Amino acid sequence: MNTVTSKDGTFIAYERSGSGPAVVLVGGAFCDRSFAAPLAALLQEDFTVFSYDRRGRGDSGDTAPYAVAREIEDLQAVIDAAGGSAYAFGVSSGGILAFEAAAQGASITKLAIVEPPYNADESRPPIPNLAKEYTQLCAEGRRGDAVALFMTKAVGQPPEEAEQARQTPMWPWLEGMAHTLAYDAEVVGDAQVPTERAATTTVPTLLLESTGSPKWLRSAAQAMAQSLPNAEHQSLPGQFHQPDPEPMAASLKLFYLR
Repeated sequence: MNTVTSKDGTFIAYERSGSGPAVVLVGGAFCDRSFAAPLAALLQEDFTVFSYDRRGRGDSGDTAPYAVAREIEDLQAVIDAAGGSAYAFGVSSGGILAFEAAAQGASITKLAIVEPPYNADESRPPIPNLAKEYTQLCAEGRRGDAVALFMTKAVGQPPEEAEQARQTPMWPWLEGMAHTLAYDAEVVGDAQVPTERAATTTVPTLLLESTGSPKWLRSAAQAMAQSLPNAEHQSLPGQFHQPDPEPMAASLKLFYLR
């Protein structure tokens, strides 16, 4: 494990593997740097892969008050540790974070995003105040309820699935990450496709979707690709909100190296 200090003094933990051009992997909700291990293993023959714990997760620090701008600074700090510029890959809300960083001038030379959770086709009603709800539940010691709220409101899973998840070995780990759900909610914002910012963001971008994902997530990837002036879109085989690692790695290699 390595660490880098972000602009506000928060230390950010990261792993480095492989050799070649730098790629920084940015996780979404409930992701620490371990989420990237399968993809990193497939990329490290061609790239130097940097996977990091976003603030408040894993071995990274956390400094109040939270702000999306601080997370953008964290990503830039990792990019600086990678040599000053890098390709970036972001999953879900991590993809939105990487896009916002690129839109604000972070040193991202190419960007790949998996299913940014925008409400592009209006099939889901707006969900206001989620960040406040997560924060309040965690402050009350109801971390499990915060996780269940994310599963039902943000993801759209049936309540019975959230109840079943409480019985799984993974649940305590999810509860341990529950305070960061408010951070992801802040990153996603109003969940509308940022068409104006996208129109002026010229970083070459690849939008990916999984064939196993619901229509609203696939529509979001497509809408974002259409909003960017230098973007392409691919549909890959996979599960819910997660393309299979092998075809995804192959697509990323072609995109980054051409």
